Amino acid sequence: MPVNLTGRVAIVTGAGGGLGREHALLLARLGAKVVVNDLGSTVKGDGGSLSAATSVVEEIIAAGGEATANGASVTNFAEVEQMVKEAVARWGRVDILVNNAGILRDKTFAKMDLADFRLVIDVHLMGAVNCTKAVWELMRVQNYGRIVMTTSSSGLYGNFGQSNYSAAKLALVGLMQTLALEGAKNNIHVNCLAPTAATRMLEGLLPAEALAMLAPGAVSPGVAALVSEDAPTRMILCAGAGSFEAAHITLTEGIYLGVGDAVTHEVAARFDAISDRRHEVVPESGSRQGELELRKAQAAKGT
Repeated sequence: MPVNLTGRVAIVTGAGGGLGREHALLLARLGAKVVVNDLGSTVKGDGGSLSAATSVVEEIIAAGGEATANGASVTNFAEVEQMVKEAVARWGRVDILVNNAGILRDKTFAKMDLADFRLVIDVHLMGAVNCTKAVWELMRVQNYGRIVMTTSSSGLYGNFGQSNYSAAKLALVGLMQTLALEGAKNNIHVNCLAPTAATRMLEGLLPAEALAMLAPGAVSPGVAALVSEDAPTRMILCAGAGSFEAAHITLTEGIYLGVGDAVTHEVAARFDAISDRRHEVVPESGSRQGELELRKAQAAKGT
């Protein structure tokens, strides 16, 4: 079905440029009223200016849409709460939250200062937590919400020199998994997007031809689908260069080895059998692991 966001109110963080800008412009074209949030800092998180967000708002308005600029830092919960209050005062509700704001402080773990590790966690993970917390009760009361966390292949699969970024990005997947369960009864769908796009974060890392194929706008249709009325929930959608894939955290069937000191040697010797993917599943919740392990133990005991 066509995605129609008419009447919906969206907040997009980090929307002054790159991916966030494309997300905001597309959501507005699809009918949403958009809060364009951007602190206006550098890719490392330094400085701040409302000019980038204002520029995107002007683009939206020039195209016939409705938008407002906001310079709240996602790391400041009071500022985020005020942003949400202003959106509600202006348009009466908030239906969509796209947690896109982020920074980089790349170094190998051996050379990384812990302050840089904490800052990246604070912006990516706690920034998303702050924004989500600020809209959560509102969405529960209105029995409607669509939230997107921006994860990354670096979090899902690792990337050299990005231990802080990878940790934050995979943490967002865990946050999504639980919030999707908790929000289900109130029609709050929570998903993750893992984008590959030519933004400030990739400058100098890829050749010009590759960067041209990885236009940020090629990712945004995935976001629009994830915040639509018919959106899935608990999905990890990967997107880049016009392609879309789904990532999953799976659980193998594994093997039962019993208990006792001797099992240590058995585990070490049978990693291949433990890792056999022929009967793996995507668990509906974390309790599935315990259920599987108890079932195998009970079967071994004949109970």
